Amino acid sequence: MSKPSGHMQLFLKGRLRHAMSDHEKTLLENIIDDVERLPDGTCILERGKLANRSTLLVDGFIARVIEDGGNRNIVGVQVPGDFVDLHAFALKRLDHDVVTVGPSMVAYVTHAALAEVVATEPHLTRLLWFSTLLDAAIHREWILKLEQLRAGERLAHMICELWHRLNFVDLADSHGFNMPLLQTHLANACGTTAVHINRVIKSLRSQGLLELNRGRVTIPDREALERYAHFTADYLYGHGTLFLDPRTEVETD
Repeated sequence: MSKPSGHMQLFLKGRLRHAMSDHEKTLLENIIDDVERLPDGTCILERGKLANRSTLLVDGFIARVIEDGGNRNIVGVQVPGDFVDLHAFALKRLDHDVVTVGPSMVAYVTHAALAEVVATEPHLTRLLWFSTLLDAAIHREWILKLEQLRAGERLAHMICELWHRLNFVDLADSHGFNMPLLQTHLANACGTTAVHINRVIKSLRSQGLLELNRGRVTIPDREALERYAHFTADYLYGHGTLFLDPRTEVETD
């Protein structure tokens, strides 16, 4: 493990990083306790295990996983810049596992250091709180779309969401992004089987909406894919109707 600098630079990028002072950015870098590279399938935090630190994803992907009745359910996907289990600071034990998907790099912040931030930095505390509320907004959208959409639309919606989230942190381009999620991961996240998700992917490819090939997602026409998925990005709190302007909405306490 090591403690180099620069690993917090993607945190809240595209949302509220513009509201952070240089002091707050430096403080976040300084409270990192350790940085670690992890292989695919590493369980960072197990369901029910007492947590004394929280994890920022620096590079790679992480899944929130619930095992139930022999089924593996992915109930969330995290991308670089996400404070994956910041809510463990308050909850101490999570109701799901936090697992890497593909090789990943993470930075750890102890709960003792977070407690000091909460005690001395009210504005930064509010921004950290925003991060956990953003996770909740994404979870609500997943629940809604799992109910509303068919499997093909759910997959398309997930891909649209990932594009926007990766674009916030400059890890997507106009035609797609790199992603380690396999068809089994996509099936687990979309509430269907690997066999059915394979058919769904073929259908989307035949419609010219989506290509998945060796870790690369190609989106020939993103607007068409978003129409197909009934996708709007407001719930991600980036640029749009829910974008927060620090001059009017984020006040220093």
